[in-house]
Amino acid sequence: MLLTKRASGILLHPTSLPGPYGAGDFGPDAYRFVDWLASAEQTYWQVLPLGEVGPGNSPYMSSSAFGGNILLIDLAELASQGWLLEEELKSHPDFRTERIDFPLQRPFRMELLHRAARRFFANPKLGKGEISNLDSSNAAYAAFCLQEREWLDDYALFMTLKETMGDRVWCDWPAGLATRNSKALRLAEKVFAAEISFWKFCQWCFARQWMKLKRYANSHGVYIIGDVPIFVAYQSADVWSHPELFALDQAGRPTFVAGVPPDYFSNTGQLWGNPLYRWDVHDQTGYAWWIARMRHALKLFDLVRIDHFRGFASYWEIPADAATAVHGKWVPGPGAKLFDALLAALGDLPIIAEDLGLITPDVVELRDRFNLPGMRILQFAFGEDETHHFLPHHYVSNSVAYTGTHDNDTSRGWWESATPKEKSFAQKYLGSNGQQIQWDMIKSIFNSEANTVIVPMQDVIGLAGEHRMNFPGQPGGNWEWRFSWSDISLEHTELLTNMTSSSGRYSSASTPEVAE
Repeated sequence: MLLTKRASGILLHPTSLPGPYGAGDFGPDAYRFVDWLASAEQTYWQVLPLGEVGPGNSPYMSSSAFGGNILLIDLAELASQGWLLEEELKSHPDFRTERIDFPLQRPFRMELLHRAARRFFANPKLGKGEISNLDSSNAAYAAFCLQEREWLDDYALFMTLKETMGDRVWCDWPAGLATRNSKALRLAEKVFAAEISFWKFCQWCFARQWMKLKRYANSHGVYIIGDVPIFVAYQSADVWSHPELFALDQAGRPTFVAGVPPDYFSNTGQLWGNPLYRWDVHDQTGYAWWIARMRHALKLFDLVRIDHFRGFASYWEIPADAATAVHGKWVPGPGAKLFDALLAALGDLPIIAEDLGLITPDVVELRDRFNLPGMRILQFAFGEDETHHFLPHHYVSNSVAYTGTHDNDTSRGWWESATPKEKSFAQKYLGSNGQQIQWDMIKSIFNSEANTVIVPMQDVIGLAGEHRMNFPGQPGGNWEWRFSWSDISLEHTELLTNMTSSSGRYSSASTPEVAE
């Protein structure tokens, strides 16, 4: 993917939007955010993975690489369809506007989604097999189920069984279900037909609402950058339905898991716990699962950032019983074979390579072979000297520059905890007195050679470290941040707009091109 025009955008996950039901969603505030992006001359809206959240409420540990987070569904839109009643949409009195209370908002939303599904399926014509006999909504649902059946059927059954089994890991389910015995699966599909339909209904609502929002964004000159984690969660429909593609033992348990060695964020490394791929098996299938995954992602997004890109060159293999990530080893990944297969199947790849961490020559070679832009993070640049790779005067056009990512502190938070050496260097390099450090950092990357710059929303509105999105290695309190419209002043918008224009990144003059 080669972004050939200078452009800029904002990093904000939809859950961080304002809204009345405990967390941001695809409702009116999402459309208002698109309007704000367009008014500030922004070209990109970058989001985190849109799948179901997993342990620790992380969107990087989803129960499906294909399914969407149904808690993002706009409940008011369901009411407009007649599937919810207006009086059912009263917000919970304990919802907070500045943080997400996941244990509180999930049951609230799930109850309303179940009510909507029951009303939807009350149509007596649904399920009789003749789409032409159904009304438009029922026909659209039936068509969606048919079109997405390759992943949707397994997903819906997995989610049903997952809730039925009290969240026991799938290898501890009854043997017939754990090993996917065809007779056991058919029986489960019959017994749990209503629950399975509920999950399919929710995925249909998610997809149609998201695609409507994406079309709205595109029509306003805003393009969506999605996020594809390299690994998937063990407790997922993907691993349960395709165990042969993952490093599991005969009992279905991981033999090795993913993570990274000691790094900037942790002196014991990061133990993610995702099962590793059997890349030899993927190779034998022509990388069919990865092709399907990326094809699906590119329906949802205009571009995708692949998290932990270096894992395709080589990945950190950790024994599944290890307590930390320290005692792992580097193992070769699929390298160019995977991307050759993706290129052959999908055409040019609108991919941003998240090439952070310990980057070796093989990672650079793989990234550059397919002309993929890497990432530059300004917060990492001030610990050494003027030779640091992440200082803006070293940026190249085919790169994506950030003040920080979702894993970083806010720029104000970084500044407040920076060492005296980092502060002195940053002030000198940026020409800053430190009073508006976030804007000095934004200006620096906007004026760089990088074609694309992305700024976390927290930096635009100048928030301190308690508003960061994620703290790697910290088990709780992550992914909860939300903003309010009152946080955005006219000054913020004007500063961003003027900086975008003066650096030649304004969206209205020309639409960024994705090379084909």
